Amino acid sequence: MIKDFRNLWLALGVLIILSPLGLIATGTAFGEWSKEELLAEVGFIPAGLEKFADMWKYVLLPDYSIPGLEGPLQSAFGYIFSAVIGVALVVAVIMMFSRIVRE
Repeated sequence: MIKDFRNLWLALGVLIILSPLGLIATGTAFGEWSKEELLAEVGFIPAGLEKFADMWKYVLLPDYSIPGLEGPLQSAFGYIFSAVIGVALVVAVIMMFSRIVRE
């Protein structure tokens, strides 16, 4: 599978390495607003968001950082680590569904 999609893996690797560029961006990331930021932007909080916004009390990598590691270099490492975990989870789900479909 890795040889079949070599260029895709290379592109994903480049994107993972570039993911800390978000640290130098100004403002907030699209769609990652808090309830307060959303209220300020659009004037209301959708009912579904209000209901489920506080559902997740614990996060593994808060703000894409590794708890206990602070500083710019460590933040960049946290972004890269988060990207690797995210890509691995997506690839695992896709592989799982592809096996189900083949059977």
